[in-house]
Amino acid sequence: MLLEVESIHTFYGLSHILFGVSLEVDRGEIVCLLGRNGAGKSTTMKSIMGLTPPRQGTVRFDGVEITGEKPFRVARRGIGFVPDDRRVFADLTVGENLEISQRKPREGDAGWDRDRVYDFFPALKAIDRRRAGFLSGGEQQMLTIARALVTQPKLLLLDEPTEGLAPLIVEMLADGIEKLRDAGLTVLLAEQNQSVALRLSSRVYIIDNGSIKYSGSVDDLRSDAAMRRRYLAV
Repeated sequence: MLLEVESIHTFYGLSHILFGVSLEVDRGEIVCLLGRNGAGKSTTMKSIMGLTPPRQGTVRFDGVEITGEKPFRVARRGIGFVPDDRRVFADLTVGENLEISQRKPREGDAGWDRDRVYDFFPALKAIDRRRAGFLSGGEQQMLTIARALVTQPKLLLLDEPTEGLAPLIVEMLADGIEKLRDAGLTVLLAEQNQSVALRLSSRVYIIDNGSIKYSGSVDDLRSDAAMRRRYLAV
């Protein structure tokens, strides 16, 4: 198992946000974390990444416990994080955003460089010299994913990648994520968009009020209308 999250409890100050969250992600699969806005998806991602370290429980990555490690150390271990607010470097060009994030690939690994990233997101190649602050929401999202890829991740954490994007851009991003899986990358995908998440994933967790309420296959969730209504209906 590449990622194991076991019974984590995370707080913001005195506010208890996550209550015993556990999940697993195996190598080469896409697992989705579904839930309404404010259910705890982003906090789970940040807890894994070390941005909001859990006070209880454990996070293991590639067999090593990383609970509470600094985010830069977590990234060096091979976890790439795409936050829901994108956080591009607005004054730098697309190419410069990628250049400052680039890390050397591991020995024996083809790795991700700018050319390979542009093969996945051809739209970025056409705007290589455009400042990131002038990009559309969809272009910024592609850049944020590309920037995570050039850090040479084994696991990619995608937090609400389709939020606020036009349907055509959502479809393009979904195709890109599917290609990443086919290229062997492991993905934990936090989403509100059920149709995209269930199309891409093999397994699904549902989080609500900071607790995991469901764990199972995508097919099982599709056949459980009551579960979807209870925890996912807006």
